This record gives sequence, structure tokens and C-alpha cells, in this order.
Amino acid sequence: MRKITYKDASAEALLMAMEEDKNVFLIGEGADHINGIGGQCLPAIRKFPDRVIDTPLSENGLTGFCVGAALNGMRPVLIHQRDDFMLLAMDQMFNQAAQLRYASGGRHRVPLTILSFIARRPGEGVTHSHSLQSIFAHFPGIKVGMPATAMDAKGMLLRAIFDDDPVIILEHRHNPLYNREEYVPAEHYETSLSSRVVLLGDDITIVTISITLLDALKASYDFLLEKVIFPEIIDLRWLRPLNIEPIIQSVKKTGKLLVVDTGWKSCSISSEIVALVAEQAHGHLKCPPRRIALPDAPCPASQYLEPLYHPNSEMIIQAVEEMVK
Repeated sequence: MRKITYKDASAEALLMAMEEDKNVFLIGEGADHINGIGGQCLPAIRKFPDRVIDTPLSENGLTGFCVGAALNGMRPVLIHQRDDFMLLAMDQMFNQAAQLRYASGGRHRVPLTILSFIARRPGEGVTHSHSLQSIFAHFPGIKVGMPATAMDAKGMLLRAIFDDDPVIILEHRHNPLYNREEYVPAEHYETSLSSRVVLLGDDITIVTISITLLDALKASYDFLLEKVIFPEIIDLRWLRPLNIEPIIQSVKKTGKLLVVDTGWKSCSISSEIVALVAEQAHGHLKCPPRRIALPDAPCPASQYLEPLYHPNSEMIIQAVEEMVK
């Protein structure tokens, strides 16, 4: 085991899958570019240049091409450089790929992996900063994962590529996560379809999604633990299927729930988690659940407004202090 970045762990998964299965190929706008979509495709470009394919700007057509390839025995990894533009491919993703196994009575499978990125950089503005996971996770027939560690960036992507049904993996490209180094095994491994308890505690359950795991850990180590407040932090990892049981068991222990999401607050994954806890563990709640998420507005481009828009460790500290009084 050695230390590598989140980005390099994802790149390693892509190359490893291509080495293990000749039917795996990478395809996307700029996939074969000299920078390899932020470096992730570079190892694959060097070893398998004929299996890394650049495409025109046609998200819906490209996704339809990959659905057809998957139906004919290939395992395409389709890379959309922003999840914002996946909206242009909704028909192929959800009217076709997600439903074909059901519509064919199980005769047809679509082993398609869609890898996309959520941006959080100054000045990205309203068209390059969406976090659309709740929309994608709404549809049955497709899995949706959001890795928050280098270990999961590799393990979840490998699981997706070798799944016989379509999977969306959304990686967050905010620098504190993307360039963070962690110990990652060199061999092939796959992450289970479950959430993960990252930090044990008795005072409050904090459920995190994607990069908000780092915010929750920062809040805990920089402040909460010093104040003798012991949160239990759970990294959701997979949004569909949503593994609620570890969250239910944690809430039964702590009696308090805080969900921190990277998406908009209304009609969100955080809404679903709170609803499931209310249905299955209502009698154990000592106070109303709370959520920290994006306000119901597009992301501002202003360098002064943008830091106020995204969840952060200070918001978590304030919410936890109010809930554990």
C-alpha cells in the first residue's frame, strides 16, 4: 500500500480495468487530449491509445452510442467533463440505459459507466458548478456513487466498470479532495454498496456526501472533540442504492441527525435521508433532524459570495452546537 492522490487513484482504476478486460474503453469529449481530462486518462492514453476515444460535442448522441456498445458486449467508460452537461443526455441515460434490463425481462444488460465531475472553483458560475446527484439518483435501474476518499475513488470506479448495469460515478474536483493523498492498495479491489462509519461517536450522527466528509472531519478535529462533543460521521458513498441501515442504527444511538449535502436543499438526497430516518427511527430522535446544503439559488460567480454558498466546517460546528445543547 502506498500514498496516492484521489485523482491518481481514479486514473489507476481506469487503467487497471482496461488491463483486465479488453472490452473496456474510455470515451468522451477531450478524453485523448494531452492533459487527459485533468490527468485521469493519461495512464490509459500511454498504454492503450486506441481505446481512448475523443468525441464531438454531442452528449445525448455520445451516450446513446455507449448504450449501444454496452448492449453489444463492451464496457464503455463514458466521461462527461461536467455533470451540468449530463442534463443533455437524460433521455439516453434514463429512458434507455436505466430501463432496458426491466423492459427486456432481464435479457439485456447495459454495463455502462458514466464518470463525471462536480466543479467548485472560483468563477465557475451558474453553468459549470451544479451538483445534480439527487436528480440522477431518483431513477431506478441505475447506481449513483460519490467517492469522498482516494480509497473509494479507485474501489467504487472499479465496481462500477465491472457492474453489469449502468452506474454513474460523480467525483468532486475541489482541490482539498482531488489532490489529497491517502493510502490506497495497488491491487484490484471493489468498494461495497454501503455507507461507511468514518468516526465513532455518541452525541450526534453526521451523514456526509462527497467532499462534505472533509468538512465534517475538520469540524470534529479542529473544534468539536476539544469541546467534548463526539460526533459519529458516516460517509454515504452510494446514493442509489441508499444504504440507510448504518444511519438508522447510529441515530438510535445518538438521537440526533445532521445531514451535509453538496446539492440543493429542496428535493435532495438529504431530504430522502431525513424522511427515511423519520419513518424508521422517529421514536429515537431527541430533536428535529437538520440539513446543511446549498441554498435554493444558482452558484454565484462572485469571489465574495461563492464561499458563503457552499457548506463548510463552520456551518457544521454551529449546527452541532445548537443541536447538542
